Amino acid sequence: MTETNPDRTPDGAPGPGPGARSRGAGSPGANLTPGTRASDAERAQTAAVLKQACVEGRLNLDEFGQRVAEAYAARTREDLAALTSDLPAPGAGAPLARSGPVAVTSTTAILAAAERSGPWRVAESGRVLAVLGACKLDLRQATVTAPVTTIDARVVMGNLVVLVPEGVEVDLSATAVMGARTLRLTGPPPPPGAPVVRITGVVVWGDLSVRDRADS
Repeated sequence: MTETNPDRTPDGAPGPGPGARSRGAGSPGANLTPGTRASDAERAQTAAVLKQACVEGRLNLDEFGQRVAEAYAARTREDLAALTSDLPAPGAGAPLARSGPVAVTSTTAILAAAERSGPWRVAESGRVLAVLGACKLDLRQATVTAPVTTIDARVVMGNLVVLVPEGVEVDLSATAVMGARTLRLTGPPPPPGAPVVRITGVVVWGDLSVRDRADS
């Protein structure tokens, strides 16, 4: 009579053990041979997972930008799997209900100054009003609530500065009347499918600046 050891494979090699875990089926790193090269399609798949995690509030914009840059530079499937190892597998279930601060919908500075920075939530559609005042929106540690975030800016004899992280697409379509609007991005081009920050509105005798460096 031959006995079998559940902790060993049929050829006698040690098995995975009762505590071993495998990667999720949705991960590019599932069932891989160490050192297997990643394909362009797998890099794009990982970027899509990261984008969804960003929209769900699991990653802030800065974290998304860093990880997606690493995804497109990844050489192996293991490199890609490491970027999503702390995220749920695609289709694992509905996103958990959001908790924490309510998404910001408006910022106003009239004869005053207003600034938003650090971790905060940006509503899908928001408005900024600066009249004889100064506003600064720092989105680098912010979380978004939709793939496209629209900020309607109304600047009259004031100024508005918007700081964005690398890896985010910016659409600056605000109109300047006897004023100025500038877009200065020094980082690499955003990847396909990156979250979009769209800035609309009007600037009258004022200044609107969008950049990815605080000191640029």
